[in-house]
Amino acid sequence: MTQEKTRIGIIGVGQIGKKHVRVYSGMPHVEIAAIADIDEAEARRVAGENGIASVYTDFQQLLARDDIVAVDVCLHNNFHMPVTLAALEAGKHVFCEKPMAGAYVDAERMLTAARECGLMLCIQNREYFFNETKAAKALIDGGHLGRLYHARSTGHRRRGRPFVDGYGTPFFVQKETASGGALYDMGVYHISVVLYLLGNPDVLRISGKTYQEMPMDASRRTKSGYNVEELGLGLVRLADNMTLDIIEAWAIQLDAFEGAFVVGSEGGVRLEPFGYFHSIGDLDLDSRVNLDGFNFRLHNVRGQGDEYDGEQQHWIAAVEGRVELLPTAEVALNCMLISEGIYLSNELGREVSADEVRAASVSTAASI
Repeated sequence: MTQEKTRIGIIGVGQIGKKHVRVYSGMPHVEIAAIADIDEAEARRVAGENGIASVYTDFQQLLARDDIVAVDVCLHNNFHMPVTLAALEAGKHVFCEKPMAGAYVDAERMLTAARECGLMLCIQNREYFFNETKAAKALIDGGHLGRLYHARSTGHRRRGRPFVDGYGTPFFVQKETASGGALYDMGVYHISVVLYLLGNPDVLRISGKTYQEMPMDASRRTKSGYNVEELGLGLVRLADNMTLDIIEAWAIQLDAFEGAFVVGSEGGVRLEPFGYFHSIGDLDLDSRVNLDGFNFRLHNVRGQGDEYDGEQQHWIAAVEGRVELLPTAEVALNCMLISEGIYLSNELGREVSADEVRAASVSTAASI
């Protein structure tokens, strides 16, 4: 680790930005040098509470500082691409909130720009760093599942739509700022983790359907301008003869789904509740796993530090050269392709190819 603190800037200190500030503030080798937000009063309040020296209402002024090596973009979806591009062009590594952008074409532009600039782009996903994900990856990398061929991605809320069900702001349920609903808000976590476990295979074809059927408070519906999906469903054909099915619910009249799984010729793994399944001769084995013990040994036997303890810790470790960055942007781009493919399939009423999705993708980028 470098002796000097890694100096970063944060663009956007709303609900999510404040969480990021708290995490960085607990990392002794990181200094939040500046924050930027159009709400100056709130930005100054956050800065004062966390000992942050500089506040800007124009994020370009933050990007102009030579002492800041990386920035964290915590804005609504349709602002991700233009701000990320500006940061990369200013020579900063970028950590960006999920989803990668509001449209596949915008996300693709972000990854292309990062590669052209020779800089790191990391897309936030806390679930890569859950013990369940790390244990599943260890089993897969160890060959204990054999040849992978199918996976499922699930996400469940009984009645958890932003704003209309009592939390968050209307910006989460408007296409103008968020582009999508349950798939973009929650699905990106679950779909991306499954793609990561599968080795991020190429997407070939997508079939999907979206719904907005459950009742909601009439006044909240009017105030919110709610125009995104509460339920997203998909079946994805992937390279190497693999498939992925998806169900992602912000609201549904059903109890919780079982968690995502990956199955192979020699075994299967479910993430929640975690289990490893394998057959030996006439024996079918359902294995319980001590995840806490696994995590303890990763740190105290394998010598792992904080670099895989969370998404921000991992990104900072990569910026500091202590670890190779996980392919979060590449996986997030594939996830964008799938999500947008579900929307296009729903619109056309048929299965669509990945190439059709790419050709139909239209930028939703908004200026800040």
